Amino acid sequence: MPADEGTALAAALAWQVAMGADEAVAETPLDWYSAFDPGFAARRGAGAIGFAGGDTCGDAGGGTRLSGLQPGAVAAAIRGLDASAAKDSLSKVARTDSLAIGSGLGERVAALTSLDSLRQALAGLDGCALRLTAMNLVFGEGNPGSGLMLVGEAPGEEEDRQGRPFVGPGGRLLDRMLAAIGLARSSVYLTNLLPWRPPGNRSPTAGEMALCLPFARRHIELVCPKVLILLGGGPAKALLERGEPAARLRGRWFEMPFSGLGASIPTLVTYHPEFLLRSPSHKRDAWLDLLLAKKAVSQ
Repeated sequence: MPADEGTALAAALAWQVAMGADEAVAETPLDWYSAFDPGFAARRGAGAIGFAGGDTCGDAGGGTRLSGLQPGAVAAAIRGLDASAAKDSLSKVARTDSLAIGSGLGERVAALTSLDSLRQALAGLDGCALRLTAMNLVFGEGNPGSGLMLVGEAPGEEEDRQGRPFVGPGGRLLDRMLAAIGLARSSVYLTNLLPWRPPGNRSPTAGEMALCLPFARRHIELVCPKVLILLGGGPAKALLERGEPAARLRGRWFEMPFSGLGASIPTLVTYHPEFLLRSPSHKRDAWLDLLLAKKAVSQ
């Protein structure tokens, strides 16, 4: 197989995995009994099992003979692909698509003057494949005039189902965290960088993030909070362009510039509620971060 064709096939497989595919289906069915037990076909033909005899699917014309295949062999073969080449190829495709879609995108996004127009623009965005796999657009919720805006990375399963941000287990924890500093969910503004759930709750790709980031930045500009809180390392990396984990960034103030405002917004990084569900020992740090943000908003 030519190298270019092999790279393209590996990239296609990587794309399917990224889109949430978890099962391979061939053009012709395989007899997995025969595949894992070469003697099965002979026993079946002799009537040892209560099926009618005949050719197995694995032996049918045009089929693939997998006699002697051991459990895990398919997965091992897939893992044997040149994963780095597939990833590089997929990234090139994503960057190319984003550039094609993003030509003049910044200017069009900057022309949006309200949250409603931003929501409509996202609802009509044809260039992001996440729209095809998500159930709902998850925009934003709460009080845009509160002065405090919290931004996560992407919706989860429950958020996708309801079309609302932070309503799953992590969202319920966030509600309790806000209540612990005397704030209600309705007294802040909540949103995510990505308005659609990535399949299987996987991490967003570079192309997906690049496409959605201008909309996320415009979202922040339109809300224009006194204080911005980034929940987790994903938003911090995308918006602050910092590669450190949230543990290294939390508890510190950053000034994030916004050209649409001609000014910067004081920004804090803290842990994402989903992370706190897995690592409850960090809840105290997150509580201190929220207290710091509340004090800054009230000044």
